[in-house]
Amino acid sequence: MYELIGVWCIVLLTLSIFSYLYGDNPFYKAAEHIFVGVSAGYVFTITFWDTIWPNLFGRLFPDYVGAGFEFDITYIFPLILGVFMLFRLSKKHDWLSRISIAYIVGMMAGLKFYVFLNSNLLTQIKSSTVNLSGTYFSIFNDIIILVGVISGLVYFFFSKEHTGTLGKISRIGVYFLMIKFGASFGFAVMGRISLLIGRFEELIEFSKPEYYYSTPITLLTIIMVIGYWAYKDKTKPLEE
Repeated sequence: MYELIGVWCIVLLTLSIFSYLYGDNPFYKAAEHIFVGVSAGYVFTITFWDTIWPNLFGRLFPDYVGAGFEFDITYIFPLILGVFMLFRLSKKHDWLSRISIAYIVGMMAGLKFYVFLNSNLLTQIKSSTVNLSGTYFSIFNDIIILVGVISGLVYFFFSKEHTGTLGKISRIGVYFLMIKFGASFGFAVMGRISLLIGRFEELIEFSKPEYYYSTPITLLTIIMVIGYWAYKDKTKPLEE
């Protein structure tokens, strides 16, 4: 019984999202609000019980939580900063939340800078070098990567006009950038199409008699209701 109710909810929410192809309508708005609300509640619950409860309260109240940690008084500071964040809801004491925000921004800036320096800069420089001890095919690939990196950087060098040799190199960089953007867009479309195919497969599966023809019945109901609303709005007299 519960599985059947879940199937009908899945079909209703999926077709409600698809109804946006017709235009903005109450079915789409309801599905959108449900998705946002459920997602926010799910993320909050998972974050609290899987992260905050064992790692924070598990160290401040180890006997009560039983997460396997020992008592650590220093974790009182994260608790205080977390409480300060809640004062964002108060107009009188919202200045306390700025302390927590400043700490988070400063800490994350330092951590992200280190990660970016290692993964995006140093690793990229290392990957752009040509390994002459490899096979001819690998050396050829390394040369193409090196040319693409240099020409792409030259394209974003705006201190000098792109004319002559500099203009030709920047033109090569444009070709590499367009290839990269095209490939990225193609992978994104492939991923979205795969998700769409998965939704259609489930809708077709739920059209069977064992699910009481949930897909066609729900689809016809949505079409009839949207058609009625459209007809009602069309025949509504204009306000003077």
